[in-house]
Amino acid sequence: MATRDRRILVPFLLVGLLAPLLPWEWAEGEVVRVVVDRREDLLGGREWGDRGAYEKLVGRMFFAFDPGHPSNAAIVDLQWAPRNASGMVEAWAEFMVLQPKNSARRRNLAWVEVGNRGGKASLRYFNRAAVSALDPTMEEDFGDGLLLTEGLTIIWVGWQWDVPEQAGLLRLHSTAARLADGAIQGPVRADWTVDEDVEVLFLGHRGHRAYLPVSADHPGHLLTVRDGRLAPRQVIPRDQWRFLPAEGEQQAGQMSGIAVEGGFRAGKIYELVYVSQDPRVAGLGLAVVRDVLSYAKYRLDSQFPVRSGIAFGVSQTGRFLRHFLYQGFNTDEKGRKVFDGMLIHTAGAGRGSFNHRFAQPSRDAHRYSAFFYPTDLFPFTSRTQRDPLSGRDDGLFARQSPDHLPLVFYTNTGYEYWGRAASLIHTSVDGRQDVAPMENERIYHLAGGQHSVGAFPPSEETLMPGQGIPAYRGNPLDFSLILRSLALRLVDWVEGRSPPPASAYPRIGDGTLVPLSGLAFPSLPGISQPSVAHEAYRMDYGPRWLSEGIIDQEPPGVGAPFPSLVPQVDGLGNEMSGVRSPEVRAPLATYTPWSLRLGYPGATDELVDFLGTFIPLSRTEEERRDRGDPRPSLQALYGGKDVYMERIRAATRELVREGFLLPSDAFIAVEAAEARWEWLMGGEG
Repeated sequence: MATRDRRILVPFLLVGLLAPLLPWEWAEGEVVRVVVDRREDLLGGREWGDRGAYEKLVGRMFFAFDPGHPSNAAIVDLQWAPRNASGMVEAWAEFMVLQPKNSARRRNLAWVEVGNRGGKASLRYFNRAAVSALDPTMEEDFGDGLLLTEGLTIIWVGWQWDVPEQAGLLRLHSTAARLADGAIQGPVRADWTVDEDVEVLFLGHRGHRAYLPVSADHPGHLLTVRDGRLAPRQVIPRDQWRFLPAEGEQQAGQMSGIAVEGGFRAGKIYELVYVSQDPRVAGLGLAVVRDVLSYAKYRLDSQFPVRSGIAFGVSQTGRFLRHFLYQGFNTDEKGRKVFDGMLIHTAGAGRGSFNHRFAQPSRDAHRYSAFFYPTDLFPFTSRTQRDPLSGRDDGLFARQSPDHLPLVFYTNTGYEYWGRAASLIHTSVDGRQDVAPMENERIYHLAGGQHSVGAFPPSEETLMPGQGIPAYRGNPLDFSLILRSLALRLVDWVEGRSPPPASAYPRIGDGTLVPLSGLAFPSLPGISQPSVAHEAYRMDYGPRWLSEGIIDQEPPGVGAPFPSLVPQVDGLGNEMSGVRSPEVRAPLATYTPWSLRLGYPGATDELVDFLGTFIPLSRTEEERRDRGDPRPSLQALYGGKDVYMERIRAATRELVREGFLLPSDAFIAVEAAEARWEWLMGGEG
């Protein structure tokens, strides 16, 4: 098997760079067929402003990929995938499209959401819909209809092979790679942070489909346990644990698991390395996202024609878009530019498991879960830099034709600086200097926010234990209105009407981006401050990782970390740089983008994934003195509600003037601020 694998003659990371220079002609891979299974009017033909009625198309897209084409050379294991009679590799995916029914009213601009784990988030993020409906049908699924009143064609397509079995999730139905003389086998890893005693651990991450072991008794299987992320691993003897049989739905792999004598204990990290076979060609997901917009832009027979397109990705799929750019996929097989713009939200410095052998796209490598998967990897900045330890020169745009670079917004909350090493996207490798974004980029730090907007008001169940000052796990700072404005600013930029606001993010040069040791967080009685932030490491996945995208070493070797810097805070503990929402400009609380694992069975000094902390200010000076709170009280800051509301209105006017708030959204921000005051004051003015 190893001999066959080495028949790859050109490193897969290099071919994407050379592809535009190669003069050969190749068989055309493309969207070969579109089947519309449902076509229906939205909400019975409701009009969305000047854009009129919208229609929804639901169906399947069928693709063919030429394994010999330079544009596909970066797709790991594509050369080992089964081919049809024409020598092409086939795949298909579910899709959904919303577009103005009257073609004359369309804006001819596609909003292509790369769905996070098969879902659809755009209507919740930008239309203020109540939920992220998998099949938006009811009025509440469309919120206020912002993207629709703008006339955008909204496209979702399946790109991920391992999404859970759930109606409405979009999946890429791709093939497995297999050698002519037998199956490809290799190591697969699964790990679990166990926060309560359990009897069974399932192989699939967050219920996703999993790779199955080649056999229950293969000698290559290894289960270990440890007490911390970098703590020594202890091997659990093979006769003390077993695989659970795959039965019924488990045949798909997503529910297969393991059990151990005595059960799995809270406070421990368990890690399983096992041998599997038949790796899916996961990198086809990158080509599918490329080809769906190329079809919409350039095919005369397109079911949803447009002239330009913007990609949106959030969290996992924001990282996907960074990976997409890194591997040069914004040029299609005919040498044409694909995406004109990208809104890459809450990706931090990450990429991900989107294109390697035995890739599990859901695995995401957080500070205290899913450890050390290939997510936070050099390079981080779009500009090429040298890593002095490895000697590698690389950049996020190094493989993409300069003529085909999209206009890019990177939007990160405070959490991504703490939990996804976001500082690395705009600093030097050694963490000592700022690195300016390129002309086609903007970076916006949504100050103080957690990974996604937390619930308000907080519940008693979220009140954190042992705090001298009341503090709630979960940060309700609402940056969604800022994100709505930025989406339309990007549309304007792509269409050439007006440039967007200047980048707004913390910088080393002005002291707003600092090492953790330099954080000036106020000393609050009973409030523990973080002593760690997420770090990106120089990882060793084995000798074939960089050249062929094959992991030979599991678990990987963990080398020296890259420096992670965090945004500096003001006297209240709120982040002082970036785009500051009304909640931060006229604060009622300290909004931290981090939350410690207090109350968990282990690693209480580590960070909780995704969540921040909400620490309200004292209402009166008497209450402040009783708590020993060094922060000013609401009474001292504002005197009463009238002054507070005037400061909120002033903050919204500033944000509208800066381009970070839509004029029509100002009243929403003011109403939300009033509700926060009323809750905190218990209805008192």
